[in-house]
This record gives sequence, C-alpha cells and structure tokens, in this order.
Amino acid sequence: QVELVESGGGLVQPGGSLRLSCSASGSIFSINDMAWYRQVPGKEREQVALVSNGGWTSYARAVRGRFTISRDDAKKTVYLQMDNLQPEDTGVYYCNLDISKSPWDATPYWGQGTQVTVSS
Repeated sequence: QVELVESGGGLVQPGGSLRLSCSASGSIFSINDMAWYRQVPGKEREQVALVSNGGWTSYARAVRGRFTISRDDAKKTVYLQMDNLQPEDTGVYYCNLDISKSPWDATPYWGQGTQVTVSS
C-alpha cells in the first residue's frame, strides 16, 4: 500500500508565493521521477514541473523562472516552490510519483490534489 499526502495550497494575492509538499509512505523500494501537474476546469491535466531521481528538472514554459521543484529522498517528499504567482496559475495541483515496490516494477501514483487560488 502506497499513500501520497499533499499540503500547502491556499489563496494568495498576485505576486505572492506558496510552497507545495507531497510525501509518500508505505511499501516503497525507490521513487523514480517526481512531478507536479495542474488542472483547471474544462482543461486536461498538464505537467508543470518534473524532477528525476538523478536531479534533472524540467518545467512548463509558463512557469519557468518562477517555480522550483525539488526532492528529499530521505523524506520521500517532493516540493514545488511557487513564486510571483499569477491568476493564471490558479488550479488544482497534483503530485505524481513513479514508485517502485521492488527492483522490477514501477507504478505512477497520484496525490489527492490541493487547490491554489491566485486572486486579489
């Protein structure tokens, strides 16, 4: 059994900052890629940022330079530091972790989602 718990969403004014966290627990051998996605009503879920198990990162063009993804493997946690937030960043943010329960498998797991609202 694997469980992901997200935290850190909320309401913030334009130009403000938030930090999202997603922690995994359960029967985990290793965690491969860790990513954050965003979904707004009427649109498909889109990847915002990703960090590989080697530390390589990638970002959606819309957030590059404002968001920073990081991971703490000892804590089995991925973070998303969001700075200079804008109204278009509003949405439900989901973490996605590619988790291995053994050396021979890998399964993507989703967090429960956390609402981020950027509004004055």
